Amino acid sequence: MDTNEEIGLTQMRKSVENLGSSTDGYGEQTLMRFLIARSMDPQKAAKMFSQWQKWRAEMVPIGYISDSEVADELEAKKIYLQGLSKNGHPVMIVKVNKHFSSKDQVQFKKFVVHLLDKTIASSFRGREVGNEKLIGILDLQNITYSNVDARGLITGFQFLQAYYPERLATCYLLHMPQFFVTVWRFVCRFLEKATQEKIRIVRSEEEREEFIREVGEDVLPEEYGGRAKIILLQDVAVNY
Repeated sequence: MDTNEEIGLTQMRKSVENLGSSTDGYGEQTLMRFLIARSMDPQKAAKMFSQWQKWRAEMVPIGYISDSEVADELEAKKIYLQGLSKNGHPVMIVKVNKHFSSKDQVQFKKFVVHLLDKTIASSFRGREVGNEKLIGILDLQNITYSNVDARGLITGFQFLQAYYPERLATCYLLHMPQFFVTVWRFVCRFLEKATQEKIRIVRSEEEREEFIREVGEDVLPEEYGGRAKIILLQDVAVNY
């Protein structure tokens, strides 16, 4: 960690205290994510961190969202958790053709938290370091208009941006149909530049080969060019 980062962390800790909160129990790697997300501005990072603490206390009072709280969303069997990529990032797959817009938005938001928390926790080796990142794969194969949920996509990315800063390594979009392009352009209006730079739309065979190389054949399911079996989110056990 260089001198500027150390100074930034010191100033951020003081700013958090001035906001009536505390950084006790949070390591440097966790705090650095907020600093990076706010362009190394200690005051803005402190505000973001304090807002995250308040949100976390309200949304996840016991530290995690249980399967029973999101049973309806899990029943769709649309999220898969594959283990770690070549770079050590947990790989989460969303089969969008199994998703339909939720009538229970409270449960859907809890489900977003559940899947993000569980994906990140699956990379812990004994305990959280604080700088863990995830790889997301949105598989749009065989989707119809009934699977299109712009609000759901926006919610997912906004949660990542506001409450999981610097947790996204890369998000791959596979098999995007032409009719979805307009939807995606609309969704992108709600994404920060830093988030958009981490998104890759896989179209050509060359891009597909690069996707397989970057993620790794050992973790990708066979249907995506890998050698692994596909694993449902609810079949993976993690320690939060």
